[in-house]
Amino acid sequence: MSRAGRVAAATAAVLAAGVLAGVAAPPASAFRAGPRDVHPSLRGDLVAFYDFDHPVPGDEALERDQGRSGTEIELVNGGAAMRVRDRAYAGSGRALQTRQVEPTVAGNDDWKAGIFSASGVRTLRAFHAVAGTTVMGWFKVEMTEPRPNSNTADPADRYNAIGLAGVLTGDSDGHGVRALLELIDVNGELRLVALGRRLDGGNSQTFAAAQDWRALLPAGRWVHLAATFDFDSGTMALYRDGEPLAGFYTRTDDPWLVAGPGPHVTTASDPRGIKIGGSYPQDNREQNPCDCRMDSLMFLDRVLDAREIERQYRHMTHRG
Repeated sequence: MSRAGRVAAATAAVLAAGVLAGVAAPPASAFRAGPRDVHPSLRGDLVAFYDFDHPVPGDEALERDQGRSGTEIELVNGGAAMRVRDRAYAGSGRALQTRQVEPTVAGNDDWKAGIFSASGVRTLRAFHAVAGTTVMGWFKVEMTEPRPNSNTADPADRYNAIGLAGVLTGDSDGHGVRALLELIDVNGELRLVALGRRLDGGNSQTFAAAQDWRALLPAGRWVHLAATFDFDSGTMALYRDGEPLAGFYTRTDDPWLVAGPGPHVTTASDPRGIKIGGSYPQDNREQNPCDCRMDSLMFLDRVLDAREIERQYRHMTHRG
C-alpha cells in the first residue's frame, strides 16, 4: 500500500475505533480548545488545519491535523525534509516546502502534500452537502511563471497553472476540486483565482483577481490569502492580507445551477481528499507544481465574511 493509502487507512481506522467504542466525538487528534493561531470565533468551523509543526509520531512524512476532523496528510516525496524553518508570521514555526523536482522527466517525484481516497475521505464529511467553504493560509511563491510541463515532450511547454491548496470533489481523480486557491491562465494571463465546483461532475466557476498576480504574490514574500465559496448564492471572493480583492467571474452563465429554488449545497459525497502544492496527492501523476512555501493552511465548512477574515489575519500578525 502506498503511503497515501496508509494515510486514508489510518484515518478510517481511527474513526472506526471511535464508532466501536460508541464515541460520537471527533478523533482524539481533533482541536479540543483549538489551536492558538486560529481566532477563537473560528475554531468550531475549522475542519482541517495544518501548521507543519506536528509530525505524526513514528512517521514524520505525515502531518497531524489541528482542526476538528483529525485528517492527517502526507508530505509527498520529500517527507520530513519538506518542513523548513521559515516564519510566515510572528509565532509560527516551520513551513511546508513544495517544488518541482525534475522538469524533464514524466515521473512522480514532485514535492506536494495532501490525502486521497477513491472511496472518499470520511473525516472530511463536513464538506459533504455543504452550503459554503473557506480556504486560507500563508503562501510564499518562489517562481515567476508556471513550471515546465513534465507530461509532454516539448521542453518549451509549461503548465497553465500553479496549485496552492484545495478540497477535492467526491468523484475527483486527484485534480478536480470543490474549492481551490490557485494561480491559473485566464484568457492568456496568469491570475490568482478561487475556483469552485458545486456538483460532482458539474461545471466549475472561477473568480479571478483583477490585479497582477506578481504584485499580489511577489517572489520570496509571505502573503496571507483566503478564498470563500458560497455554493447557495453562487458567489466567491478573494482576500489578501485580510483585505478583499477586486475581481471578476470567468463565466457569466449559471455553472453551479443555482438559479432555481434553494437552498443549494454541494453534492452529498465525501471529498476524495485535499491537495496542496500541486494535483494528484496519490502521487500517480504530476500537475501544476508550486515552488512555494506554505504555512497555517485552514479549511472551514462555512463562508467567512470580510470582517472575520480580517480578524483572523490580525490575530496571527498582532498576537506577537
